[in-house]
Amino acid sequence: MDFDEYQKLATRTALFDTDDKTFQLMYLCLGLAGESGETIEKVKKVIRNHKGAISDETRDNLKKEMGDVLWYLSQISRILDVPFSQVADANIKKLADRMERGVIKSEGDTR
Repeated sequence: MDFDEYQKLATRTALFDTDDKTFQLMYLCLGLAGESGETIEKVKKVIRNHKGAISDETRDNLKKEMGDVLWYLSQISRILDVPFSQVADANIKKLADRMERGVIKSEGDTR
């Protein structure tokens, strides 16, 4: 499945009580923060409780959380009228450029 197909299929479950795009964007960003936090919490507990050893159950749970993060990202992209494939493509190009210039391990968005 490609990113745009995923975005299209994910949109079928994007139900809002309002057509207000600003409200939808805020809701989606809050959801992204929540799901990202859940992912981080699961990793924290792996470190705290299991010294970094990831069980099959934890891997499956992380896969579910990453899917939720992906859903929110796809819908934020949709609200912004950006095909999800363009988000992925732009990120790969940005990272390749940083690698080529030797700044992949640096800090800052404009490196």
